[in-house]
Amino acid sequence: MNLSTLLLARASAGKPVRVGLIGAGKFGSMVLAQAQRIEGMHVVAVADLDAGRARASLARVGWPEERYAATSMGDAVRSGRTFVTEDAGALAACDEIECIIEATGHPIAGIRHAIQAIDARKHVVMVNVEADVLCGPLLAERARRQGVVYSMAYGDQPAIICELVDWARSCGFELTSAGKGMNFEPRYRYSTPDTVWGFFGWSEEEVKKGDFNPKMYNSFTDGTKAAIEMAAVANGTGLDCPDDGLAFPPTGLQDLARVFRPVADGGRLPRSGLVDIAASQEPDGREVFNNIRYGVFVTFKATSEYTKACFKQYGLLTDPSGWYGSMWRPFHMIGLETSVSVLSAVLRNEPTGCSKEFRGDAVATAKRDLKPGEMLDGEGGYAVWANAIPASKSLALNALPIGLAHNVKLKRPVARDTIVSVDDVELVNDLDVVALRRQMEDTTRQMAAPKAA
Repeated sequence: MNLSTLLLARASAGKPVRVGLIGAGKFGSMVLAQAQRIEGMHVVAVADLDAGRARASLARVGWPEERYAATSMGDAVRSGRTFVTEDAGALAACDEIECIIEATGHPIAGIRHAIQAIDARKHVVMVNVEADVLCGPLLAERARRQGVVYSMAYGDQPAIICELVDWARSCGFELTSAGKGMNFEPRYRYSTPDTVWGFFGWSEEEVKKGDFNPKMYNSFTDGTKAAIEMAAVANGTGLDCPDDGLAFPPTGLQDLARVFRPVADGGRLPRSGLVDIAASQEPDGREVFNNIRYGVFVTFKATSEYTKACFKQYGLLTDPSGWYGSMWRPFHMIGLETSVSVLSAVLRNEPTGCSKEFRGDAVATAKRDLKPGEMLDGEGGYAVWANAIPASKSLALNALPIGLAHNVKLKRPVARDTIVSVDDVELVNDLDVVALRRQMEDTTRQMAAPKAA
């Protein structure tokens, strides 16, 4: 609770926390919107494949042009201004930068950027959950060996869910489930970039005015982003994804503890210890009363009759039995809050959530009947959606992770709603990342193998 105090001490000593940002899309823009207001934090450089887009993002969020007019990385460090570049590797090479925020949203690029930063002994705030789910536990271990922090991004839902999970466990409660709210109906599963804006209720004029990527927003709509984020939470907390994937039970605030408890006690969970989504829409489209569409939650169980009585005495929202309670946060503010992760890494050497093990996976699943020769177009596209399942099941199926489902050709037909196998596709691109992923899978298999007597 003392990050601002620690930062003020750095600022007073003339030693600002120096940061590099990779990716100037929506999330990156939100980071930049607040960064200019935080005394003692200096964005040394912004890297984007399109430097013009990066400058447009800076202008859009109110940066005066002179503040991002540095002519080189060295000039930025000396002058306190910001350098805009198309070379992400230059950020890892800059000795003065202490922490890099990876916000590209591209899993392959994100992994490569993280490795560059970690090997240069820089902390990494991984906004790129797609990359984290693909290889996060391996990246976190690499960071530990280098003595730096690899962290989820505060403001994004996985990090805030991890915070609530930590709170529940630190209080000694019996953790039952964790998840987030989301606008979802079963028909959304088959949305494409061509149909997505209708599900958001936005007009073409509204879309044109914003910095919106239809494929990215479609990944939220079709449930892919939910699968990615819940797999990340599983990997960071030791909770599990449901065996058959996320169920998206429609649930309002007052019913969280009732719904997200085990079936044996009248809830909707197959068992305790799972992640899932509280849908804000009923299957027929009606809005759930008091939904937590933008929020996150945990449910937990009292450990004694005394604790149960305290739940009632202090107004906790509980299930009808009074044994299960819920805690939630009604919103998350994306990049507007990510400075918390940067400062936690640099000033306290602590992540705001971190992948610890390969426990959950987000696997490519056919959005329609797919034919040999077709190209998969990854997250938020026309061909596949992601399902969140236990890593053990993913390994048994040799499932294709959604992060490797970009620009790959099918060798065999795959029926709609069927998980795509690695054996169904030709993996000929990005072989460095493929090898890293296989290393993580092999390590997990070895750890799960029965030990010889």
